[in-house]
Formats: sequence, C-alpha cells, structure tokens
Amino acid sequence: MPPNPTSLAAAPSATIAPSLAARYAQVRAATLAIAAPLSAEDCQVQSMPDASPIKWHLAHTTWFFETFLLEPLAANYTAFDPAFKVLFNSYYNTVGEKHPRPERGLLSRPSLERVLAYRAHVDAAMLAMLSGTSQTEAVHSLITLGFNHEQQHQELMFTDLKHMLSVSPLAPVYAAADPTQLSESTARGWSAFTGGLVEIGHEAEPGAGFAFDNETPRHQTFLRPYQLANALVTNREFLAFVADGGYSRHELWLSEGWDRVNQSGWRAPMYWRERSEELGAWHEFTLHGEHPLALDAPVSHVSFFEAEAYARWAGARLPTEAEWENAARVSLAQDVAAPSQMFGSLWQWTASAYLGYPGFSAAQGAVGEYNGKFMCNQFVLRGSSVATPEGHARVTYRNFFQPEKRWQFTGIRLAR
Repeated sequence: MPPNPTSLAAAPSATIAPSLAARYAQVRAATLAIAAPLSAEDCQVQSMPDASPIKWHLAHTTWFFETFLLEPLAANYTAFDPAFKVLFNSYYNTVGEKHPRPERGLLSRPSLERVLAYRAHVDAAMLAMLSGTSQTEAVHSLITLGFNHEQQHQELMFTDLKHMLSVSPLAPVYAAADPTQLSESTARGWSAFTGGLVEIGHEAEPGAGFAFDNETPRHQTFLRPYQLANALVTNREFLAFVADGGYSRHELWLSEGWDRVNQSGWRAPMYWRERSEELGAWHEFTLHGEHPLALDAPVSHVSFFEAEAYARWAGARLPTEAEWENAARVSLAQDVAAPSQMFGSLWQWTASAYLGYPGFSAAQGAVGEYNGKFMCNQFVLRGSSVATPEGHARVTYRNFFQPEKRWQFTGIRLAR
C-alpha cells in the first residue's frame, strides 16, 4: 500500500508549501520540455525492453504523485482513470499488479493526448494541495522524493529517446542543438590521494539535504593510497584500444564480458558507426544526428565490461566507489583542484558491486522498494552525466546498472 497518511503526522511547517508548489511546477515543466520536440509517434516507440516509451515516462511520473500523495492524502481526490494504476506501475509490488515492462510500447491506448490530460489532472490536484494547507515534514520528504524520482526519469527519457532514434536508418535529429553534447577536457595526468580511514555516504541529519536511502548510512572505510586520472578516457584513447584488437582479445575481458562481446557482436561503443566508404573513419550517433567522431570528447555509452577491459589494456583499473567519493570530498573540503569531469559529463563505472552499506535498511512500505531490492548483479556508477538535471547530482549519489548495459551516458575514469 502507499504510505499511511497517519504515519506522516508531525508538526506542520507553514514555510514549506509555497516553495514546494514552485518546485513542483518547475520539475513537471522540465519533463514536458524534453518531450516537446517529439511527435506522438515518437512518444509511442519502445526500441528495446530496457527502454520505455516517452509516453510511458510522462504517465509513470504522474502515477507516482497520484499513487503516493494524492490518493492517500488529498481530500476528495478522484483518480483520473483507475486502469492507470496497473498500466503505469513500474516495479512496486506493494501497490499491486504491473503491466509487463517489455510490452509498454504495445500500449497504443491511452493516447498521448489522454496521458497529457492525466498529467494536467494530477498537476491541478497537486498544486491545490501544495498551495493550500501547510505540509508536515514527512509529507515534504515524500514530495521531494517524487521530484527526484521525476528527475531520474528525465535523464532516462534522453537515453531512451536516443536509442529509439538511433535504430532508424534515417538517423533522425532530436533537436537543432544536441542538449547532451559532451565537452572536451584539457586535463591530463593523475591526482594522488593518501587514503586512510575515510567517511563515505550521506549523513542523514536535519539540514543535510535530500539523498536516496541507498546513500546511507554514513560509515567508515579504509583506503590505501591511490591515484585517479584527471580526465575521463577520450574517444581517441578508446579508438587506440579498438585498433589494437581490444574487442578480439579474450585475455583483456572478464569471462562474462567476453561472452557478451561474442553474443552481441560488440566491436565498438554503442553509438559508433564505421563507414565503409571511409575506411577507418568512425562516426557517432548523437541527438543531433550522425557526425564524425569527436576524438577528444570522452568516450560514452560503454558497458562496465568495456570499461574494465579498457582499464586492463591501459595498465590501470577502475576506481572503487569509495575512492571516487573520497576524491570528490577531499577536493571540496581542501578547496583544491579536483580531477575534471567528475560531474556533468558522464556517469563513471566503478569496480564496486551495488550492495547496501553496513547498517543499510530499506524504508517500510512501497517506497522501500525504490532501491534496496535491486542490490544484486549490478555495479555502481558515480558522478553525473550531461543528461542529469541541474541540482540532481551530489557527492554521495549511487547510480547502478547491470554490467552489460550501454545505453546510459556512461564513461570511464581510470585509477591506479
């Protein structure tokens, strides 16, 4: 069931509601802006089971506010369409039945127009609730979770629509300017860190700001002295790995990664295209269509297996997530230059399995399904990407994906 409203009782704060209403409107508008350049046909397509149609993202993020806030907390709220409770549930078993993820693209009904009407219906009710009586601190936290949930889907919308457009032989353009264009870095070399006994994770205390439950509890861990590369691996550097037979040398790969290379026919990062008319000339699919590979931009859309194989080929390794976080913390605390591209470029694969921190405990109820139940067979990524909404990143953020996934904005930072 959704959170019990009686469990959210606390002293109300009269200063919360106005800022929440403005924030709500801002986040919801940002989602619509991503979908704005797309046609109704674009919004319907599901190009692979891992991706979801843009229409589904628009509906699911609305479902979250309706299911966890309006239905249990808003007086006299009427659900827009009871069938949506199943259609747009993602993985919340506590809430009830779910439509199969690989079949989301088969939902030609409801139409995009009706999904947009659903958003308008929920937005009106949410803004009425937020602009009316003040909210308790517990409700404030739940609404903030909804904001961050929608921001995660904003990034997924970019990755999913990029894959959707990439499978078309027309190499269509999403926008006149690529909103996810990667910047080059002039940084070179390595930054050294002494390690020792360090603090990792989010400190869950008043005023500490939002964090997902998987970022807690804050705890100590021991690190040996290490170095991080000052920049992400570039296309030029990764191209040398490709030219050296990186995808045909089994000794560079983990066993499961080598199996994936052969089963899937990997020969380059996900969106690289080698043009036969220009032997050795690589192009890359972007949200602005296909273009010659930008050699000095960071290599993107690589799996953990590819990142790990490249690191081995380069005589280095991937950092652990504790090493990555400590480097970011030390740089901030000591006001010294950090390695570049830590945030806002690409999510960076780490060598760390996605597991709960010592003492981790998932929240009770449906929201407790958000992170904890996925702590198996996945690896942690740190930082943020060019598609991550502004204000969504932080030092303790733990992204996670299965090691073979490549459609996210993922890159490589070396350690040694």
